[in-house]
This record gives sequence, C-alpha cells and structure tokens, in this order.
Amino acid sequence: MSDTLLSVRGLKMHFPVLKGLLVRREVARVRAVDGIDLDVKRGETLGLVGESGCGKSTAGRAILQLYKPTAGTVTFGGEELTTKWRGGKWGAELIALRRKMQMIFQDPYASLNPRMTVEDIVAEPLKNFGLFTGPDERRRKVQDLLAKVGMDPRYVRRYPHEFSGGQRQRIGIARALALSPELVVADEPISALDVSIQAQILNLLKDLQRELTLTYVFIAHDLAAVRHVSDRIAVMYLGRVVEIADANTIYTAPKHPYTKALISAVPVPDPVVERARKRIVLTGDVPSPMNPPSGCPFHPRCPEAIDRCATDEPALSETSPGHFTSCHLVTPQWEKRGTRSPA
Repeated sequence: MSDTLLSVRGLKMHFPVLKGLLVRREVARVRAVDGIDLDVKRGETLGLVGESGCGKSTAGRAILQLYKPTAGTVTFGGEELTTKWRGGKWGAELIALRRKMQMIFQDPYASLNPRMTVEDIVAEPLKNFGLFTGPDERRRKVQDLLAKVGMDPRYVRRYPHEFSGGQRQRIGIARALALSPELVVADEPISALDVSIQAQILNLLKDLQRELTLTYVFIAHDLAAVRHVSDRIAVMYLGRVVEIADANTIYTAPKHPYTKALISAVPVPDPVVERARKRIVLTGDVPSPMNPPSGCPFHPRCPEAIDRCATDEPALSETSPGHFTSCHLVTPQWEKRGTRSPA
C-alpha cells in the first residue's frame, strides 16, 4: 500500500464572473486556486496556510470534490476523483468514496442545522449510507461518537442553540467521524472559537488522529496553531503554493520571501527575543485573483524581487531535501548537484 493517501496535481478552481440581465455572458474569471501540487501521506497532518483570500478553503473543497475542479487531478487512495463526475454531479463511484473523506467546517454556528437534534445531525451520514438497522443502534452509535469527542452522550436530544461554540464544533467533529473516514479536511476549525477553547479542539484533533489513524489537511491562518498540529506545512499565496516543508523548517528556516514575512509577523512570548527580531512589512495590497500579475504572483509586493520575477513564473522546486520553494532567488537542489532538471 502506498504511503501517499492524497496526491494533487495542477489543481485549478476558477469561478466565472457573469454579466448581463437577459443574456448572461462570462466577462472574467476569479482564479481562486490556480494550479497547486500537494502530496499527503497516510497518518500525517498537512497544514495549509496563507492570508485571507489566498484560496485555502477553496482548495480544500475542491480536493473533496465539493466543487468540481476546473482543471487538474486529485488522486485519493489510488482513485482519480475528477473523472468520477457524471453530468456535473457526483457519480456512484464518487459517492461511495465520500465515506472515506470528510470535512470539518469553519463556522460551528452555520454548519449545524438549527432544526435538527444532535442525534439527527450526527446520524445523518449514517442514514445516508444505511449504516444502522434501527433506532436503538442509531442512538448507540451517536452516543459513542459524542463520547469520543468529549461530549455527554445524554445530549442527543438537544438542539444546536443549547451549546457553546466549542461544543458545537465537537458535534461537527463527531459528524465528520461518523463514517470512519481516512481523510479529514479541517477548514479553519478553531477560527470562530475563543482562545481558551482553541487549544482544547486542537488537542482533541491530535488525540483522535492517534486513536483512529486519521490523515488531516488542516487549513488555517493562525500560524501558531498550524505549527502545533502539522507535520508539514504548505504556504499559499494568490491561489498558488509557494513553499512546502516540515513544520519546524518553515518556522526556523523559511526560504520564500512571503513565508519569511508571515513568520516575522508571529509574536514571540519572550520580550527580549521579540525586540531583537526584524519585522518584514509588506507594501501594497494583494492583487485581484481576477487579474493576477504576470510572472511570480508575489513580485509586486516582494522586497527581494528582481527583473525576472515580473516575467517568468517560478516552478515549485525541491531546494533542499523535502523542502520545496517557488522562487527565482532560491537555487533548486538539482542545480546545486550540477545535474539536469528533473523536468
């Protein structure tokens, strides 16, 4: 069995911008995700970070086929997912694979149906796949799932409005685990929670991963949280991945100028170290994904940009073992060895 559970190649997710009252025509495209490559190994957590609007959440949804990708491939457990759509809808093969892929949504207040009880919410995936034979088995399975995420099993008859944000997110996690998935995409699962609750949810996710051998794609903009839970981290900017490395390397030895700026903005609890740090302040605004710049997408804001950056888009290359960077200023590993490009 391959160690790689999820492989993404050239994934694009473009949304058409339509204009016209009677006759709608496409006048532009929002390039939310514009060609990303990712590999996720079984049992690991890949953190996906970047500032708001960079395409993190859209990438997660496209990976799970909640959106039909514009281009590219998504291979899960050896199965190519993008070929399993039928007439713009999920085909039977894709529906069957959905049992193995689940999502934890960002907003625990919006992701739970207020008209459904906790039992109905958590049991809905079980019902869709016919995984219980009667009401007694259904309730027992729901209570087991609630206990697994640290909730009182007696809460099955309550409604979402009776719980706090952290409790609601635990219910969402229980629902995601109902089908015993292999892959869970966590879309900013702590961003809507109080700081005091965030650590509890992060620790819960780590405990569940060890217990159930889960694989996570953890999407967030909180770099400290991502470092706490991730084995490797991919940094996104304007729909593209600009750097991938293990978590410690990203924080201690970033290579891409954008990653360096992100890390410099993370506060350090030691006041002496904090005063000695050099803060990198980026100028200008993030370009529009409808009209991205030519060449490197980061070059209009990059403090280290050279002339080539404005015309040539850099490839995501391995610049040291396990460390991939998309930057003209960083020498690829194959050039260091004096050999030919792997392409």
